[in-house]
Amino acid sequence: MVMPEKKDVLLTKLDQIEQRYSEIQKQLAEPAIAADSAKLVALSKEQGKLKAIVAKYCEYKTTARHIADAEQILQDSTADKELRALAKEEFDQLQEKNSGLLEQIQNTLMMAEEMGIDSVIMEIRPGTGGEEAALFARDLYNMYVRYAADRKWKIEQLHFSSTEKGGFREVILSIKGPGIWSELGYEGGAHRVQRVPETETQGRIHTSAATVVVLPEPEELDIQINPNDVTEHVSRASGPGGQNVNKVSSAIRLEHIATGITVSIQDETSQHKNRAKAWRILRTRVYEYYDSQRRAERESQRKTMIGSGDRSEKIRTYNFPQNRVTDHRINLSLYNLDKIMDGDIHELIAALKDYDRQQRLKNL
Repeated sequence: MVMPEKKDVLLTKLDQIEQRYSEIQKQLAEPAIAADSAKLVALSKEQGKLKAIVAKYCEYKTTARHIADAEQILQDSTADKELRALAKEEFDQLQEKNSGLLEQIQNTLMMAEEMGIDSVIMEIRPGTGGEEAALFARDLYNMYVRYAADRKWKIEQLHFSSTEKGGFREVILSIKGPGIWSELGYEGGAHRVQRVPETETQGRIHTSAATVVVLPEPEELDIQINPNDVTEHVSRASGPGGQNVNKVSSAIRLEHIATGITVSIQDETSQHKNRAKAWRILRTRVYEYYDSQRRAERESQRKTMIGSGDRSEKIRTYNFPQNRVTDHRINLSLYNLDKIMDGDIHELIAALKDYDRQQRLKNL
């Protein structure tokens, strides 16, 4: 329900969005814009993000006019009694409908930016705990891959490094799907596990950790990096399984001079493919670097918002002996850890989204 004190603020914001939508429509009709592909794509994307909100707002305003008509009949003491009864029935129905529409619009508006991001880069690395942490990183990878497969999202492995016992030193994925950031954006942080490791011979419970980083993957249009600002190092691949070791220089290391951000990829035997993957990861990390600074400036009042992706933040504990998972940000414990590790994290994400909406509503 939209609180009365929030309603005027929300309607003012919706008027501004509708005005911007009209401006975009006019600009898209201009020959100069049609001839500029970059501006055309940018405006079309912005229009697409606003379209659903504007459509709902138009429906809300149409219903509001019908409410006003019904109210006018109710206030007319000379109106027929039966007509007034019909007007009262219609008035109540329309009031309920408009209240629901406004709440839908509010929820859509609060999550619009997240819903508009359809591609993320996910990075999973072991934390404290040695080989057990590497095995837990593998388990988290499997959990997210199964969840993504259930959602029919597209998964692409960009970088992978394993340990001798089957754990993961590092894995970097690209995951694409409608509104994906609004779901996986909450997964960034430190994940802790409590269980008897596969490597434990005396049955003792160990506590280990793995780090998950989730970043929106920008399109090339969103961030332009001058190749002159990036140093590229080419070398021969190294490590187990490298068929082209000492034969072809295919490993790529990129360093963004201004930020010091580096990316090293040697997964493919093709230098071209390694370079393309490295640039995608570099673009994402540099975009996040600058965007996080902008967010810090404009959203300092929302420091407690979940889903920030802070790598040092312990967000969740997976307790295997108790078959329990606890999300510390919302104090939620679920006793179905076996299903969660099998990719069924829908309930967790739904609870996080609901909590996020409530926090955003307070700051609206």
